[in-house]
Amino acid sequence: MKPIPSPASSRQPRRQFLRQAAVGAAAAVAFPAVLRSAGARRDRPNLLFLWTDQQRADTLACYGNPRVQAPNLNALAAQSTVFDRAYVAQPVCTPSRSAVMTGLWPHQSGCTGNNIALRPDTRCFPELLRDRADYATGYIGKWHLGDEAFAQHGFNEWASTEDGYSRGFSAGRDRETRSAYHHWLLAKGHKPDKKGTFSRDYAVRVPVEFGKPAFQGERACAFLDQHRNEPFVLHVNYLEPHTPYHSPLNALHSPEALAIDPSFARDDDPEQIPLRYRLRQSSPGNNEAKLRDIRTHYLGNVACVDRSIGRILARLEQHGLADNTIIVFTSDHGDQLGAHRMVGKSVMYEESVRIPCFIKVPGGRGGHRVMSPWSHIDMTPTLLDLMGQPAAQGLAGRSRAAEIRGGTAPAQNVFVQWNVNEGPGGKGDGDGDGVKADDEASRRASQERTRTVITPEGLKLCLSDVDRCQFFDRRKDPYEQHNLYYREGNRDAVAKLTKEIHAWQKRVGDTLAV
Repeated sequence: MKPIPSPASSRQPRRQFLRQAAVGAAAAVAFPAVLRSAGARRDRPNLLFLWTDQQRADTLACYGNPRVQAPNLNALAAQSTVFDRAYVAQPVCTPSRSAVMTGLWPHQSGCTGNNIALRPDTRCFPELLRDRADYATGYIGKWHLGDEAFAQHGFNEWASTEDGYSRGFSAGRDRETRSAYHHWLLAKGHKPDKKGTFSRDYAVRVPVEFGKPAFQGERACAFLDQHRNEPFVLHVNYLEPHTPYHSPLNALHSPEALAIDPSFARDDDPEQIPLRYRLRQSSPGNNEAKLRDIRTHYLGNVACVDRSIGRILARLEQHGLADNTIIVFTSDHGDQLGAHRMVGKSVMYEESVRIPCFIKVPGGRGGHRVMSPWSHIDMTPTLLDLMGQPAAQGLAGRSRAAEIRGGTAPAQNVFVQWNVNEGPGGKGDGDGDGVKADDEASRRASQERTRTVITPEGLKLCLSDVDRCQFFDRRKDPYEQHNLYYREGNRDAVAKLTKEIHAWQKRVGDTLAV
């Protein structure tokens, strides 16, 4: 279907429209299906950025698991460049999101722990666009970078889903402000279950058509209806499959769809595992029967997201926009799901730091894979390049656009941070990431910080400032069950990679002593 042009009488500069739209903020939140632009503009690609929260890479067919019912994501991956070894900047929500949105390391943006607000003067992707006034920009879903319910950082239209962060609102913000999802549920006759809000537990127990992914699919389609004749940047950020481990599609998968990790049954000598990690090895991470339930429920939420994404992609096709839209899919971190007898994230094991990531570009090669390591820190410079935008000054990463276009680039190491996960809104993000520390050694370990390097060859070194360090050769030990750091015969390799970490720290202004 070709885009439907607006009537000539509706033509107006975008700046003029934004001034007029200011009087109708409530309508902007609802994304009404009203055309605003004079006609189709094909000189610049659009960006549709789809991301989940806490999704492991091995939940999709392109990463070796065809048993998960995610047909829309699987089809999208088949049309995309798939980054086989994609890693986060830090394996917890706020720091990871800040890196994706800004192209800065957590220690550079200040978002080193959960619930730390992104500074107003730190630019997010829409603010880096040279011609940003010409773009319609929308953000739908979880933000977790401060002032959750309010449009900001270059996104003109905003539909939030999370109501648990009001304690962290900036001074002057109304803490009684509720998310767009909250008001959507009220309009459908639902009643809040927790102190005037809808809890996350409520949202995952309603039928599929009332869940957050359904709401986000509806809002995203309305955004595409409204802005189909002008360039746009749209982010749709799902909470799922993040905890709570429950879904309206709990029964959709069998336990075999995501088998228990080998590291659940057998791991290294406990003394070789960092103390902070051992403190996180608790129920349900030690309960195999419970883990099987958690995993099937988790995959049910992946399927809920997949249905929502399928609806958005169908609307993109309906409006004839698919051939002029860059589509990204990724997640902000993974989930242990029982690997090494943990649940949640916040550790340097692959299940937490490796995530799905694939990018579809107009005219790109479907089924293309990049086997060298990729980092979220490269996302912003890569997208600016793909969209024909000038490189932004001060970004920490590099563009990987050449590889997406079918070219090659030298394989390089990637780096991952861990910083103390404490922000003003409290520890963790509702899934037990906070470490219970009852003695001085445990309290010290709970405050540890780590810097990690992952090489193209499959070596991985994790240097902690106060806890056990780790060194893995994933070519021989893919499940990271044997910490080689303190074993004979690895001194040269550890010394070489330690220098790599220190050189990277110098380049990016990271002063942590490890």
